[in-house]
Amino acid sequence: MNKTILITGAGTGIGAATAKRLAAGGEIIIHFHASRGAAEAVAGDVRAAGGTAHLVQADLATEAGCREVVAFVTERCGKLDVLVNNAGGLIRRETARELSWQLMQEVFALNTFSTMLMSSLCVPLLERGQQPCIVNVTSIAVRHGAPTATIYGAAKGALDTFTRGLAKELAPTIRVNAIAPGVIETPFHDKVTTPQRLAEFRAATPLRRNGQPEEIAAAIEFAINSLFMTGETLDVNGGLFMR
Repeated sequence: MNKTILITGAGTGIGAATAKRLAAGGEIIIHFHASRGAAEAVAGDVRAAGGTAHLVQADLATEAGCREVVAFVTERCGKLDVLVNNAGGLIRRETARELSWQLMQEVFALNTFSTMLMSSLCVPLLERGQQPCIVNVTSIAVRHGAPTATIYGAAKGALDTFTRGLAKELAPTIRVNAIAPGVIETPFHDKVTTPQRLAEFRAATPLRRNGQPEEIAAAIEFAINSLFMTGETLDVNGGLFMR
């Protein structure tokens, strides 16, 4: 894809798969926080596929981290065609009886505030791009409320609403859409979901399996290429949620 693309949280999982899928002919900015080795491997895959790769490290759960990434893109590229807001995480599971103020702040900073601020800061870069768009990665948690992860579900729900509002504000110049993945087998689940629970998700899904990050990357590519779509959230979850 011959575009300049910033993907947050691109060291592993969905972000890494997206970087690889969009690599050929593109200029890919791979943001990561802690997974430097994995991010460097992704950069190698991007280059092997015929793309240009840039690595930038920052903590997007902070305002300073968001500004660092945008300053990097401004200096290196000067414009942006696509922003994929993928960085996020559940952090840890808590029931509604255990909610703490600190966890609420951490989850919203990582999943919601980072996407909101990154989108805002990247608008001038996107306005210089070709057919510019933003793709936000939300979650099936938006649909079912995410028991034991209600803060995470609420944080992603806020992004669902933000996507629609931003799409109206930035039209007709910049399109804004979202992808709501189901249960995807990535490092996201390593510390927060037991193998037994992953098996339960598989059994409950009509397609009888959990998803793979490459399948979400394909949906992100679809959103980038769908020039008459904005303000939409695409559910990609094997039928675990149906409208």
